[in-house]
Amino acid sequence: MFKDRKKKMEFLADYLELPKDLMLDLPRITLLGNLQLIIENHRGIIEYTKERIRISTSLGELLIDGEGLVLRNIFPDEIAVDGKITSLKLVE
Repeated sequence: MFKDRKKKMEFLADYLELPKDLMLDLPRITLLGNLQLIIENHRGIIEYTKERIRISTSLGELLIDGEGLVLRNIFPDEIAVDGKITSLKLVE
């Protein structure tokens, strides 16, 4: 049934020409080179070190590995990460 609801919401987003990330509660992840990452529509920070950041999203955990990672902005709807980003991984 969940998949049916998801398909209905996706159809509605297409029909009304609305952003799918808002209608389906999906995170929007923007990577600028390997120096900055912006995550919108997140669910909170799980772990934060200079080498790894774990962020909760509606799809699972987003793992960010790198060097000198710093949380530049932390807002209820957006997180910005600066530093040398070496890998991104989404774990469901």
